[in-house]
Amino acid sequence: MKYKVLKFSYFLAFFLLLGCGEDPKQSKSGSENSEVPAESKEEKKITDDQVILFFGNSLTAAYGLETEQGFPNLIQKRIDSLGLNYKVINSGLSGETTSGGLNRLDWVLNQDVDIFVLELGANDGLRGIPLGKTKENLQKIIDAVLEKNKNTTIILAGMQIPPNMGLDYTAEFRNMYPDLAKNNDIHIIPFLLDGVAGEPDLNLEDGIHPTAEGQKIVAENVWDILGPLVVQKNEGEMIMD
Repeated sequence: MKYKVLKFSYFLAFFLLLGCGEDPKQSKSGSENSEVPAESKEEKKITDDQVILFFGNSLTAAYGLETEQGFPNLIQKRIDSLGLNYKVINSGLSGETTSGGLNRLDWVLNQDVDIFVLELGANDGLRGIPLGKTKENLQKIIDAVLEKNKNTTIILAGMQIPPNMGLDYTAEFRNMYPDLAKNNDIHIIPFLLDGVAGEPDLNLEDGIHPTAEGQKIVAENVWDILGPLVVQKNEGEMIMD
């Protein structure tokens, strides 16, 4: 898939709000030192459905929208319409970095996860964090997920950053995702915001985060990779039963 060329002004604003903006729909924003919330009995329910967990930042959290309008919930609706036995959990946190995500991962993995969709790294790019550290954190997250359950399927969501950190940094960041996917033999969404980034009609007034319509396109980008996997896994479960 070819990456869409994005204007510098869009990308710069995109990462400024990804890193600094607090979602008016959320009471907390993420940070590298974000505290892990205590798990309540209602948050962990016993279910026979397999779990798909979306682990990311404001894009996953549906910044500026109702959670129901975000792509994770749209994926749940698609799954329900197909009669597949999967439960989607949205674990997106606005402003989250790879370090912050690593810090709260243990709490997230308290539940059994069948498919883990990893959408982090954009805020690291904003802060100019050395890409070696970002890649290391993403690798640690992947390792921890597989250590918890070696049969968990991992999908990595690819992202791009603006060229203000230099062309070398920009290219290395873009290539970091397919490199991780190849090295770990995991699945990848080449560019999560393909068809949405830079399109005014598909983003909120900030020009950055997808509108409800934009979220629908993001959901399709995710489903292109996730869909065949859940169908295949579901058919396998039916055969075993």
